Parts: sequence; structure tokens; C-alpha cells
Amino acid sequence: MSTYQLQSLFAPRSVAVVGASPRQTSSGRAIIENLRRAGFPGAVHLVNPHYDEIEGVRAVKSYEELPDIPDVAAIAVPPLAVPDTVAAVARKGTAAAIIITAGLGHGPGSLAERSTRAAREAGLRLVGPNCLGVLVPQAKLNASFAASTPPPGDLALISQSGAIATGLVEWAAVRGVGFSSIVSIGDSIDVDFADLLDYFAMDRATRAILLYVESIRDARKFMSAARAAARAKPVLVIKSGRHAQGAKAALTHTGALAGSDAVYDAAFRRAGLLRVIDLDELFAASETLGHLTALGGKRLAILTNGGGVGVLAVDRLVDLGGELAAISPDTMQKLDAALPPIWSHANPADIAGDADAARYAVALEILLDDPANDAVLVMNVPTALASPADAAKSVVAIADKNRAKRSLPKPIFAMWIGQSDASAKVFEEARIPSYATETAAVFGFTHLVRYQEARNLLMAVPPSLPQDFAPKPDVVRPVLDAVLGEKRTWLDPVELSQVFSAYDIPVTPALLARNADEAVAAAKSYLANGVPIVLKIQSPDIVHKSEVGGVQLDLATENAVREAAQNILRKAREAKPTARITGLAVFPMIVRPKARELIVGVADDPTFGPVIGFGQGGTAVEVISDKALALPPLDLELARGLIARTRVSRILKAYRNVPAADERAIELLLVKLSQLVADFPEIREIDLNPVLADETGVIAVDARMSIAPVQELQRGHRGNPRFAIRPYPTEWVRHMQLRDGTAILIRPVRPEDEPLYPPFFAAVSPEDLRLRFFAPVKDFSHTFIARFTQIDYARAMAFLALDEASGAMLGVVRLHSDAEYRNGEYAVLIRSDLKSRGLGWLLMQTIIEYARSEGLGTISGQVLRENVTMLQMCREFGFRIEPDPQEPSAVLVRYAL
Repeated sequence: MSTYQLQSLFAPRSVAVVGASPRQTSSGRAIIENLRRAGFPGAVHLVNPHYDEIEGVRAVKSYEELPDIPDVAAIAVPPLAVPDTVAAVARKGTAAAIIITAGLGHGPGSLAERSTRAAREAGLRLVGPNCLGVLVPQAKLNASFAASTPPPGDLALISQSGAIATGLVEWAAVRGVGFSSIVSIGDSIDVDFADLLDYFAMDRATRAILLYVESIRDARKFMSAARAAARAKPVLVIKSGRHAQGAKAALTHTGALAGSDAVYDAAFRRAGLLRVIDLDELFAASETLGHLTALGGKRLAILTNGGGVGVLAVDRLVDLGGELAAISPDTMQKLDAALPPIWSHANPADIAGDADAARYAVALEILLDDPANDAVLVMNVPTALASPADAAKSVVAIADKNRAKRSLPKPIFAMWIGQSDASAKVFEEARIPSYATETAAVFGFTHLVRYQEARNLLMAVPPSLPQDFAPKPDVVRPVLDAVLGEKRTWLDPVELSQVFSAYDIPVTPALLARNADEAVAAAKSYLANGVPIVLKIQSPDIVHKSEVGGVQLDLATENAVREAAQNILRKAREAKPTARITGLAVFPMIVRPKARELIVGVADDPTFGPVIGFGQGGTAVEVISDKALALPPLDLELARGLIARTRVSRILKAYRNVPAADERAIELLLVKLSQLVADFPEIREIDLNPVLADETGVIAVDARMSIAPVQELQRGHRGNPRFAIRPYPTEWVRHMQLRDGTAILIRPVRPEDEPLYPPFFAAVSPEDLRLRFFAPVKDFSHTFIARFTQIDYARAMAFLALDEASGAMLGVVRLHSDAEYRNGEYAVLIRSDLKSRGLGWLLMQTIIEYARSEGLGTISGQVLRENVTMLQMCREFGFRIEPDPQEPSAVLVRYAL
């Protein structure tokens, strides 16, 4: 239901406390007192069948007896009474209820399920159960049993844990940190992280969103909301259980590397969230991102009056992956001219312990003008020789000049050791983030770096895939169906070769042999050409072949093959007497002496579904534990980032007499694997280990794949239902014709389509652009166009019309659903020279068909009254046209699906 009714939750005119009590230790009593202490200005109604009044306030016996309809109900009744209470609240017409009570259970027939059912029928939103409550300081609302009410601020906190929420309130109060809202979601039987992310992303009172996460239930809903929120403002997350071990043993090397927390980390990274480790780091990041959100790079210059603290800052910077900026020759000359000879002549720029405000000012201004750095950290160690407060004021003065002279001011960070309230206030009023220690300051800088990198990743334009990559899903489907028909889980080597070759994934070809004689026969053609042989045991019950002596390499003669085959079969039967042994797989020996051994694979996570893994391969892969994970679908840019997060990526470059590996081939391998898994939800795990990578390309020497049945309805038009991020909807690619016979391709937009937009906009007249955007448009920057190409298919769609002959973009239609996924707002634009050829009609037909298939109830749009062509098309389709009460020059058009 997303943001439906949440406005009433966060800005209620009246609140009812059901289970209000005079008993000192009851949550009902605590909520009444908190509402009173917070100064809630609206009506507070009390409900308790045992009292006529509580603390001098009249109480009623039942919810039905209330004279008005409260916007919010806080429910603190015994567990068995909760479902009936929720039903009564829903019947009354209340918008939202906060269920403080714990112990409602889970699953069908539970008290929680009965409460959810009663609420859903009436559109009542539920927060909780088992939660602390909701606090909105600006609305003077404290409907919780927290120990205190925090001051108003611009941070929104969403926490699964009530204890963490109340702890954060107390922790922040000591430090003067305020909140726009605090929501403890508890068991979240209705309102969840995704709903609240959608709400706070659009809330003007919220500058940043803080999450405390224990687990995610609906991964696709969470990822969709998180990606949208991260585009709008910083979202910081703490996830508990970082070192928890998986509950079941993994059957593949990739599965063993994909621990639960590592998958959460990959999900947060993909969504653009900034993960922090503890509360100190959480609020350090909040301090930074509350004042700064733009950064040009990660090169930091440090200005200090104390060399020791400067060196400590450099150590921490390197630890955290930052980069100490160089000082350009021109800047060095200016600093030499302006500073006394004893300054450090390096970064950190140590301007000596007697540095006064004037020296700080001149040095900072010179460093800010240096193009060799991206930000400046100014540090002060108090001495009796100069005033720290005056130095702080001089930093502020230079910061003001910095803002005035640059459209994108260079970030400044401050760290005043033993910082006084006066200095802190100076920096706060100037919107300069300040810190008490060099560690916190460097953390603050690296948070900004990570936030900027996350935003850039969300907006990145990936390279296009090669034109010759044409996957053949029709080849794969019968192979998987045959395996499932035989009630098998693992594919044999021949089946693997068929599947991977259909997606142009290079693997060593395999032949099957039931015994030693068949192994020799299969090896003959290779041996005749001087290619040695590899033999591997084949059994669905033997996962790691080398552990039972089931692999023999470099067999150069028929006798060697025969002897090795007999030994492998004997050892396997001895090691695994009950294993089902089907025979041997015969491979040509791949010899690439300077290749790097990699692992590429897919693991199945119970929360986020398929996860792509990459790292250093070989038999010791778990011991080395050099891996990175990413949620599919992948493009080439995401694949490149995945590779870069591993240690093995360093040796993919050329070194000594070893040529550089073909990194583009590795990126393509990852993208192809992602596409294979996107097309077939049956795939559970894939292991390509080792993958040999050198200057000639990549090839998987060993491969495994497990599959499992899926429901028939899960195959199809909504993409892989197990993906946490909805993949590219290939099923909506259409080949059509205009009225004059021109062949066109209508397909969903892709991030790499950005280069198509500038020439398209150039072919649209200024008047048509004005009619589409309601204002003249001249800015066709990357940021502007990315809004149209970087979309989340779970909540939006854009169809491009392309000329089949030239590939030129001819038109586009967009649809963006509301938070409740009931209505979609559309917009259409075509080239001005293509009017009256039926293109607009085809695009509208396509988007209506798509909206209907998605289950939307209506599509709507806002059209200028002077746009007669669009209005005429709306009439022909059967849209209802009404005046726009907020815009006299426009009308609202609506089509019921």
C-alpha cells in the first residue's frame, strides 16, 4: 500500500490511546504522558473499559463510543484483544494505528494475520506490532513509550528495533541531534521500510534517512523504494548481525562465499545506500551529509597547526581508501610565498603551532584554489600562542568566499581538538561539518566520497553490449525442462555445454563416458592432435570432486587415460559407497600458463534471490576468501565495479612479463551470466571455477549448475520473480509499422540509451518541447536525460520507438505509477516531423496494454489546453477529460483500465 494514509500518521489532528491506563509501569500510561510532555496540540482520546477517567481526562469504554474519528490510534492492549481492537478502529474510519503490543505471532491464523486482515479491508494502516511507537517532534507528537522526546531536526529514523530506536533518541539528545520523525516498525505486518522510504524521500522536512535493519522481508519492494529514495537524499543504514554464520552448508564455492551479511551489503550498495557500522559512524555521516552532498573526487588536502595530528589523519585516510592529494607546483609556490619557512612544504600542510587566524585564512584560500585536491580538512590543536576561536572564524570567512566564487563550492571539513561550544556554533551556523577527532573527520570525508560514488553509480551510463551477443533461450528451455522432468537438480557436463554456449559463455567442451573404455574412445581425437586430457568423476552426490580423488589432469596417452579412469571410479566408490556414479566427464586440457584463476558464479539467497559472485578462484577459494557480490541484473558498468572490489583485480593488470588479462571479456562473462539467470528463474546456483583469464580472453575450466522447478506463472512477462531488482523486460520488445510502412522497433528503455536522446530532442521543435514539459527546455545534460533512461521497472516504464533501419529514436512514452500502484501518470513525445503517421497512437496503445498487464486501475496525465493534438488522441482512446483545479491552463485526462 506504500504511502497511503501515512500523511495522517505523521501529521495527525487527533490521537486515541486504546489501553490507556493510570498504572505507572504500563505502556498505555507512558504514551499518555509522552503526548502531554511533547505538547501535542490536537485532541487526545482515551479508551479503556475499566475507567471513566484517567489523569483527569475522560475515558470511554470502547472505540465506537468516541465522539470523533481520530486520525491515529495507539493500541496498547493485551495480545488476544488486538484483532478485535484493530477491527473496531478500522470500522470507525481511523487512518492509522500503532500497535505497541507484542506477542501476536506470525503466519496464517495468528493474531497478527487476523489484525492485518481486519485493517486491510478498511484501508487502515498499521505500524508494528511489537514496536516503540512513532515520534514526530515538529508535530509535537510522541505516541511512544520512549524515555524522552528528541528535539526537532531533519533526520528521519526507521528502526526495526524499539530498543535501538529509544537508544538512538537518548544518544542523539546528548549530542543535540534532532529528528523529523522516528518510527519503530517492530514486526512490520503492514507499514515497512519500503513504505517509509517512499514517504520520507518526498518529505521536505527530512534531509537524510537513517535505517536500523535486522532483516528484509520483501526484497523487491525494499530495493525499489531504496533506490528511489537514494536518488533524492542520503540514506544511511546500520545492519546488525554482520558476523552471523549461514544456517546451511553451501553446495558450491560461490554459495560458500555468499554469506547473508555480504548479500545485504551488496543490496545496500546497489540501492545507493551508505552503510555504516555503529552509532558513532552513523551520526558522523549524518553530520557530513547534513552540510555537504557534492564532491568532485576523493583527493583530500589537510591543513593543520599540528604535524602529529595531521599524520594520524593521513593514516586514517589511507586505511579508509581515501587519497591524500598532491600539492600542485603553482600552489606550492603560493604557499611558500605566504607562509613562514618552517611550514611542512607537503600535504598535510602543517603551518606550525603559532598559526593565527590570518595564516589559516591565507593557507586555506590557496589550497581551495588548487585543482589537485577535491576537499580540504582544516585541523586545529589549541595552543597558548593563537586563538582557536579566531581561527574558526577565519575558516568561515574563507568558506563564504569559496561559496561566492564557485557554482559548486569545494567541501571544507573542520576538526578543532577540544572544540568549545563557541567554535562548534561558528561552524554549525556556517554549515561546515565539524568533528571532535581526526578519525571522525576523515570518516566524514570518506562518507561523502562513498555517497558521491553511490549516486554516480545510480546515474552511470553503461557501455552498450556487443552487437553479436544474441542469447538463445529457445535452446536452453528444453535442456532445463528435460533435467527437471527426470527429477534431477544438477546438469551434466554436456547439458552445461549446451546451456552456456547458447549464451556465448566460454566453457571447456565435455564428453560423457560410462567407463574407462568409453573415456579412451572420447579422448582419442584430442590425443591425436597432441591435446592432453582431463577426467572428472560424474555423480550428483559428489559436489567437490577433488576431495575424493575424482580429478586427473594432463593425461597424454590412451593408457594414461584408461588407468586414470579406473582409479577415479575406484576411489570415488571407496570414498562415497552410496553415491550414484554415472561415469566420467572427458575434457581437453586447457593450458594457459599466465592465466589468472577466477571464480564466477551465482548463489541463491533466501531474501534477495540470485546473487552474482566474483573473485579469486581455484581449490582454495574459501580459504583465500577474495570475493565480491552484486545483485543482478548486471550491465558492463556494474560488472566493472564488481571486479574492482576484489584483490585479484590488481593482478588482472600487466606485471613483470605477464600481459594484462582481457578485463572486457571478464565483464562480458558476468553480464552474460546475469542475463542467463534473468531468463530462467529455475537456475539456483552456478559455479564457474576456475575461470582462466589472460590476454586472449576467458574460459571456464569447470562448471556446475543446479536448478529447481518454479511455478508456471512465474515464467514470463514480469521477468524473473526471484530477482530483488526487476530485470529488463525483454518480453515487451515489439516490431511494428507506421501507417506509411516504416518499420519501427518499440522496446523498453535501457540505461545505455542516453546517447539516443540528444539527437531526438534536437528533432523536436521548441514548441513541442514546451507542450510536453510545460516550460521551455534547453538543458539536455546527463543529469536531465538520466531521469528518462535510469528507471526502475518495478514502478516505471518508458517505451522507445526506434527506426529499424537507422536505429534513430523517433518517440517515447513514459508511465510512472503512484506509491499504491493504482494509477500511472503517462507522458508521450514524438519527433515533430513524424506527426500524423500513427506513431503517437502506437505508443499510447503500447503503454495502455502495459499498464493493464501490470494491474493498474487507471492511467492519467496533465495536458495543456492548447495541446489539441494530444487532447484529440485522448478523446479517441476514451479518456475522461476534466479541468485541472490547480492549473487553469491545463486539463486532467484519465483512462480507466
